[in-house]
Amino acid sequence: MEQKKLYLSRTDKKISGVCGGLAKYMNTDTTIIRLLWVFTTLFYGFGLIAYIAAALIIPVEPDEVFHKTRNDRDDF
Repeated sequence: MEQKKLYLSRTDKKISGVCGGLAKYMNTDTTIIRLLWVFTTLFYGFGLIAYIAAALIIPVEPDEVFHKTRNDRDDF
């Protein structure tokens, strides 16, 4: 069994791909992650700092992962 890894998304991104990468990792819709992130920022105030930290810490999706997921989508 292959271990799941968290990466910044190259395709599903608005700013840096943090929410797209989290959604892919958690196997959920990106819109839900983005809404949760906005509510966290507005109501608790630490969402923006967490987003910047995540954008700096989480690695970018490697080429082999990017091309593999892209080819899997093209099969349909």
